[in-house]
Amino acid sequence: MARYIGPKTKIARKFGEPIYGPDRYFEKKNYPPGQHGVNRRKKTSEYGVQLKEKQKVKYTYGILEKQFRNLFEKANRSKGITGEELIIFLESRLDNVVYRLGLAPTRAAARQLVSHRHITVDGSIVNIPSYMLKAGQAVGVREKSKSLEVITTACANSSVHKFSWLEWDNHTMTGKFLNAPERSEVPENIKEQLIVELYSK
Repeated sequence: MARYIGPKTKIARKFGEPIYGPDRYFEKKNYPPGQHGVNRRKKTSEYGVQLKEKQKVKYTYGILEKQFRNLFEKANRSKGITGEELIIFLESRLDNVVYRLGLAPTRAAARQLVSHRHITVDGSIVNIPSYMLKAGQAVGVREKSKSLEVITTACANSSVHKFSWLEWDNHTMTGKFLNAPERSEVPENIKEQLIVELYSK
């Protein structure tokens, strides 16, 4: 599965937000990363602003262009507001829900747990990070994987179980995707309308 494996702090600095989660090397500055970043004062065009927002969302959720475009087209075909539907689809991905449940410290780590067959959906192993969850489905940790240090540490340190659309049982290490979230419930700082405008050109 294709994924971004380049420098993450540099990308986070580019957007001025720790989009990959807590990062001790991230330091918010009012200029871009790189040797000449401090000297770059070029005004960004409307297209540039829209493109930057799309890239931020792709990096945040860890998906590449083709998959992102497919999700956008699916959202565009939906009855709801396109931008909001796009965010809801991204939030409904299995790797994102594993992250939201607190089973992994980052989405990248959550994606790896899914790919390595540590995660179950309704009792069956699912190793597809992009698997779209439906309301009422249960997400858990495979029995043999419950003692994995990365999972136990993440659960012990996590405070991200507190989402109204998710339910978590720490004793059984099982969560439930109660329903797709409302856009207003998603905490990420995303201006999805800019993405809609970009793809509408």
